[in-house]
Amino acid sequence: MQDARRQDAALNQDAESTTHFGYSEVRLNEKQGLVDDVFHKVAHRYDVMNDLMSAGLHRLWKDVLVGKIKPSSRGFKHLDVAGGTGDVAFRVARAGGPKTEVTVLDINADMLAVGQERAKKAGLDKQTRFVEANAEELPLPDGEFDAYSIAFGIRNVPRIERALAEAYRVLKRGGHFLCLEFSHVEAPFLARLYESYSFSAIPAMGRLVTGDAAPYRYLVESIRQFPEPEDFAAMIERAGFQRVGYTRLTGGVVAIHSGWKL
Repeated sequence: MQDARRQDAALNQDAESTTHFGYSEVRLNEKQGLVDDVFHKVAHRYDVMNDLMSAGLHRLWKDVLVGKIKPSSRGFKHLDVAGGTGDVAFRVARAGGPKTEVTVLDINADMLAVGQERAKKAGLDKQTRFVEANAEELPLPDGEFDAYSIAFGIRNVPRIERALAEAYRVLKRGGHFLCLEFSHVEAPFLARLYESYSFSAIPAMGRLVTGDAAPYRYLVESIRQFPEPEDFAAMIERAGFQRVGYTRLTGGVVAIHSGWKL
């Protein structure tokens, strides 16, 4: 009875609380649906747009991320969250070899469908499984995974603290949490250039490639709303992780955050 009351109270609080959706203010319990709609619209052009928006740099950033994961060839279980199209998962599977098992989890069925098709074409479907679920409520056992990654996805989660708590729960002792996310550019001149490019060129490219600029305008705005690296590192520590740190790449355009379940 007490658990039911607590759940009801949490639901009521979510209905009354607000959060950001890009630069807009929305009810907390509405954000996930709005984010889902964005990715339904872009799923089939998602990877093409990543290449265009970053001039291919996202591939290098993901390579650095997987280099920090270091999957063991003796057997390794990896969870990639918000990784529907499989970009990070396939890198981990190849790096670890045939004894590496990768679970790709995403809340968006369209993104997962793209990933499953790509896995078959790449011959990696036996090493990868695809799960449709919410990062805030992982339908996975405690202490199951050697490593957890989330690339360009954490800023779209309505309740980041819950996602971090779930990451901690499903990792084994000694497990590694890694998050690749857009960050805040340090050099003033580069920051101004990046700002202009983000708000002018990226939505225009989105309209050209997908027929709709709005999803990409949201994605750019969501980057600006994400916490500074120091603040996000503090959130990771509060979730229970130790040896927390981050590495800036490309002048601070992105950062790789790291923490360990010790």
